[in-house]
Amino acid sequence: MSNLTNDQTVVSLPVLLPDPSLLDLSKLHELNPLRYPFLLESVAQGGLGQFDILFAYPQETIQLNQLSEKDDFLKRATQAFTESSIATTNDSVHVSSVSPELPFKGGWFAYFSYDYAQVVEPVLNLPKSEFPLAVLTRIPAAVVVNHKTQSVLLIAEPEYTYLFTQMEADLHQALRLPSTIHPIESVHATEEPEAKYLEGVKAIKEYILSGDVFQVNLSRQWQVTLDKQTDYLSVYRALRRSNPAPFAALACFKDIKNQAWQVISSSPERLVKYQAPWVETRPIAGTRKRGPDLETDKALITELISHPKERAEHIMLIDLERNDLGRICKPGTVEVNELMAIESYEHVHHIVSNVRGQLQEGMSPLDIIHALFPGGTITGCPKVRCMQIVAELEQMPREAYTGSMGYINRDGSLDLNILIRTMLQFEKEGLPTVQFRAGAGIVADSEAKSELVETRHKAKGLVNALISRDSR
Repeated sequence: MSNLTNDQTVVSLPVLLPDPSLLDLSKLHELNPLRYPFLLESVAQGGLGQFDILFAYPQETIQLNQLSEKDDFLKRATQAFTESSIATTNDSVHVSSVSPELPFKGGWFAYFSYDYAQVVEPVLNLPKSEFPLAVLTRIPAAVVVNHKTQSVLLIAEPEYTYLFTQMEADLHQALRLPSTIHPIESVHATEEPEAKYLEGVKAIKEYILSGDVFQVNLSRQWQVTLDKQTDYLSVYRALRRSNPAPFAALACFKDIKNQAWQVISSSPERLVKYQAPWVETRPIAGTRKRGPDLETDKALITELISHPKERAEHIMLIDLERNDLGRICKPGTVEVNELMAIESYEHVHHIVSNVRGQLQEGMSPLDIIHALFPGGTITGCPKVRCMQIVAELEQMPREAYTGSMGYINRDGSLDLNILIRTMLQFEKEGLPTVQFRAGAGIVADSEAKSELVETRHKAKGLVNALISRDSR
C-alpha cells in the first residue's frame, strides 16, 4: 500500500489493473451485496458520465417509513450531517493525482422517493406508499472508476483504511467472476389503461384553461411479474444494456417489515449538484423518439429544437428552476449557463439546459435538496398545485419514480439524479415483480394520443430490458 495518499479527511489507494475497462462493479456487488449495496454508474459516458461509484461498508441508516415520523427523521438527518461534516475549503480533500476531481469523499448514500415531497411541502396529501419515503445510509468507503483516465481508486475515511485490504481482494476476485447471461423470463405484464391517461390529459387541459396551472407532468404505470428465478441484478444489467444513461443506479434496501426491495435506474437527468460555490440543476423538457436512420434522426432533432410548444415548455421550466435556486443562492448569481442543448440517448432525444447559482452561507445539504425537490420537470408549474393534481389523477403513489438518488459528502458537496427510466423491484405473492412509470408534460395545446405515445417512447428501454434474453 505504498501508493496511499492521506490527509485528515480522505485516503485514496490507486489499484493497478491490466485493463480497467474490463472491471464491472456490478460483479463486486454480486460478490457481496451487503458489503457493496449501492452502485452509481455512468453507462452513457461523456460530459456527464465520467465516474462509477460502488459504495462500501454501510454503517448506520436513517429511514423515514411513514409521514408521521418526519420530525424525527429531519432531526436525526440534520444531526448526522453536522456530526460527520468536515471543514469545506478548496483543498480540504487531498487525493492522488490519478483522480484530482474525486466525486465521493466519504459521507452518505441518499434516496428520496417522490412521495417525500410531503415532507418538503406539508400542504400535500399524497397517496400512501408501502415503501420508505427516504433512506440515508452512512458510507465511509467506496470503489471509484474514472472513465476519463481509465483508473480505479479505493477511497476511505482515515479511520476506515483497514478496509482496503479486503476491498482490493474483493475487487480481484470479482474480476475472475464469469460473465454469465441470465435470461429474464416475464410471467405477466400489465400497462395502465389508455382511457385513464387520456381522461387525465383532458382534465389537465381544463385545469390549464381555468388558469389553475401552466403545465402538468402526468405519468402511467407498467407492472411486470417475473419468473421466480429472475434476480434484480439480471434486471439491472439488462436495463443498462438496453437503455444506457449517465445517472444509472442500483440500490438495495429493506422496508419496515425487513423485506428486500431494489431501485434499478437508467436515468439521464440530474436533480442537483453542489460543488462550492455552485449549486446546479439540469432540467430535461422536450422529447422525440430516435429515428430508424441517420437522416430521419437528424430531422427529428431539428423538429424537436424548433417546435414552439417544446421551446415554450422548456423555457417555462427553466424559470421554475431559477426560482427554486433563488431560494438558496446569493442574489444575482443564478444563471443559465447552458441553454437548450440536445442530448441523445438510446431511444429518445431530449432538450436539456443547465441552471446554476452560488450557494448562500449557512445552507445544509437538506436545505439544498428541499429547495429543488422534486424536480420541476416531472411535476409541472406551479409545482405544489401540479403535485396535488397529479395525486388526484394518478391515484397511486409514485414511490421511486421521479424521486432522487445519489450521494452527500461530509463537506456538504453532493450529486443526486432524478429517478426517471427507473424500476422498483420487490416480491409480490412469492414472485419478483417490477413496476415503473413514464410520463409526459401536458400543456394547453397537448394532443392526448400523442402524449400517450410519448410515454411509450420513454418506457421503451425499460420494456426492452424485461423482454431481452441477453442480460449481460
